[in-house]
Amino acid sequence: MTPDDASADLAASENADQVADSVAGIVAELDIADLVERAEEQMLGGPRRYTRLQVAEMVGVDQEITQSLWRSLGFPSVADDEVVFTDADVTALRFVVGLQEAGLADTATQVAMSRLLGQTFARLASSQGQLLINLLLQQPDVLASEDAIMEAFVRLTPMMQHLQDYVWRRQLIAYFTRVAAYASAEVTTPTLVPMAVGFADMSGFTSLTRRATEAELDQVLEAFESLTTEVVGAHNGRIVKTIGDEVLFLADTPTDCALLALELLERAERTDGLPPLRVGLAAGQVVTRLGDVYGSTVNIASRLTSLSRPGWILVDRGMADALAGDDRFVLRSRRPESVRGFHHLRQWRLKAATDVAPEARRRGHNNRGR
Repeated sequence: MTPDDASADLAASENADQVADSVAGIVAELDIADLVERAEEQMLGGPRRYTRLQVAEMVGVDQEITQSLWRSLGFPSVADDEVVFTDADVTALRFVVGLQEAGLADTATQVAMSRLLGQTFARLASSQGQLLINLLLQQPDVLASEDAIMEAFVRLTPMMQHLQDYVWRRQLIAYFTRVAAYASAEVTTPTLVPMAVGFADMSGFTSLTRRATEAELDQVLEAFESLTTEVVGAHNGRIVKTIGDEVLFLADTPTDCALLALELLERAERTDGLPPLRVGLAAGQVVTRLGDVYGSTVNIASRLTSLSRPGWILVDRGMADALAGDDRFVLRSRRPESVRGFHHLRQWRLKAATDVAPEARRRGHNNRGR
């Protein structure tokens, strides 16, 4: 680094500190409670007006049903005389009742749907809220007054809502397309389908959390989520969930899953600051429920990930059998190991044929029997 570079970095750092101090000073002068109240009225279409009992009476449903649905959405219980509900809550409950009256949903289905919406949107809203706050904090001019903040809030949230609605519609159609494909393949039920399942996690992440700053950890997690989202989508896969340093993904075919995993490792190696990944893949039937997946195939993929080494992909017999004869892959049989739930888990290391020398490729290709 040259003296000029060092001076520039120092100046940039001092400027960033000055901006941070300025933003902190502005935020300290704001009435945050008033801002939250104004934002609530904007988002919910008006102020809080009703108790739980009043809402139940207005809609014409049992009080216990309103309490059950409220809890299913993930919100804390409220006292009978506590005024917390708005006109939007009344309208939403009427939609729910309308589904039941039309014979489209019974009480159990309503509760399950509410639970799914609550869990999904709680995570989504937290992420969006954090992004929105970070966006506003980067614009001191917007923070100059509560009115300016509300103006930005009113302008941005409808855009987020419309984009959210668009993505939901696209994803719903994609799901129906997959169900149609399962039906043509004579799958008896859309809740039990053949899938290729994969887990990928960052090796050494626990030790990284002990020595890295919060900002550095945030950058690593952002890079990991960005990479996995891009690569999984590029190979016709779907991310089921991300839990800290681990991602669970699905692919319709073992080939797609294998290509996805290989690119994931290769791209991770070229991403600065991202720890090496470990991957476990399994193929077989999975149980799908409310957007998540369960069953032995999922458990095997998870156990293989724990057995894998940094920069490795381990696969089960289902994956190894499906990839047999494909010249793009090389499989090396490894010694079975006992892990939780599986006494004698067979495993193969998967590599791209282009990464293996020709002689070794001939020895190892489809080496599945040993």
